[in-house]
Amino acid sequence: MTEVRELRDVYGRQYRVGESDRELLGRPRTWITWLAAAAMLAAGVQQYGFGAIVPSLSRTPGWTFGGIVLSFAVWAICQAGAAFPVAWLRERGLLPAPAAMAAGAVLCAAGLVTLGHATSMLTVFLGYSVLGGLGTGLVYATCVGAVLAWFPDRTGARAGLVSGAFAFGSVPFVVLAAALPAARPVLLDVTAAVVFAVIAGCAALLRYPPRHWWPATPEPRTWALDRTHNRRPAVRHYRPAELFRCGTTLSLYLVVVLAAAVLLFDLAYLATFTAARSGPGLAATALALLAAATGGGRVLIGRLADRLGRHRILRFALFAGGVAQFVLFYSGEHRHAVGLLLGVALAGLGNGCCYTLLVGLVREYFGEDSVAQNFGILYSAKAVGALVGIGLATLFVTPHAFTAAAVLSLAGAVLSGRLSQPGRPKSLLPAA
Repeated sequence: MTEVRELRDVYGRQYRVGESDRELLGRPRTWITWLAAAAMLAAGVQQYGFGAIVPSLSRTPGWTFGGIVLSFAVWAICQAGAAFPVAWLRERGLLPAPAAMAAGAVLCAAGLVTLGHATSMLTVFLGYSVLGGLGTGLVYATCVGAVLAWFPDRTGARAGLVSGAFAFGSVPFVVLAAALPAARPVLLDVTAAVVFAVIAGCAALLRYPPRHWWPATPEPRTWALDRTHNRRPAVRHYRPAELFRCGTTLSLYLVVVLAAAVLLFDLAYLATFTAARSGPGLAATALALLAAATGGGRVLIGRLADRLGRHRILRFALFAGGVAQFVLFYSGEHRHAVGLLLGVALAGLGNGCCYTLLVGLVREYFGEDSVAQNFGILYSAKAVGALVGIGLATLFVTPHAFTAAAVLSLAGAVLSGRLSQPGRPKSLLPAA
């Protein structure tokens, strides 16, 4: 029988050692990465593919652009708002990962079917926004939590891969939605069936390890002292209730609000803006590139964050996202296709990559003990960002809304420069 030991490092972090991933899963833990990535590929269609069907939905009698994108905002609120409750219930054994994923599979499929067959906006709000949003939130929170639990030694790279998959999955859907606008109901039904099958299949296999589990290698206390992986470990471990008494929480929350607002604004408005000036073909290409650049950027940044510092990359990403909005505005108004696509790529690499950095920042600032719940609290800022970003798309339905989005992203870059690790003094005076 495997001997299980509990260890602590110099920072007070706990480690459960002795059980291998093969003993717990029957296969290597890399299996969890691919299961989580596959489920995220399927679940992300509702967010990154929504913009592709906005022009088609807008042709429905009585449906306005404002009402349609408002349904997207409510979807984002439900999706982001589910993250903390899911983590809280899972920590208490009330919502096991298979049950959360199975429920997510049903609700995600219901959201897509609703978009294909709804005859009233009320149905869209109930089926897509609420049910679909909650379903996607269940899948997102469960998959990110699984990566945090199974890869405590390589969180950045694995979180980047899994969150990148959330964006990548919509690329085929965007292309097909543009090529077959009249076949929207059939396309969404088929997509719903595929999404259900993929997520339900992953639900049957996805498991969590015991709390504080650590792999056989590297040795945890030696790893904790390696500055390559632990540039600035948290001063102490914060419980969820303690976050609200920490000034850094509000600053980081506002940064996420601003980043989310700009990304969701682009997803809601980019296709309509581009189609009106350069046709549906370029609009679909722009949306597909936005999803691909976001996904690829998240994978890249997940690998670089430990080496270059998440704080520095976050500031640069938000600055790049702000510049991208000016490029989109100018290139779209002057019908410069190449410039528009460059702006789209820059937007995806900028604002779209902040969630990957958030996973690592939560660990770096607030510690390991409640990382999934703390991430859920900070991730809920996306719900507020949805109101701001979609508000831009609906209240200021002009190209100048890109200027407002640029200001928001640049403000986030400035604010991110003021982030500091809780409990650590900004400067240390030499001893007398």
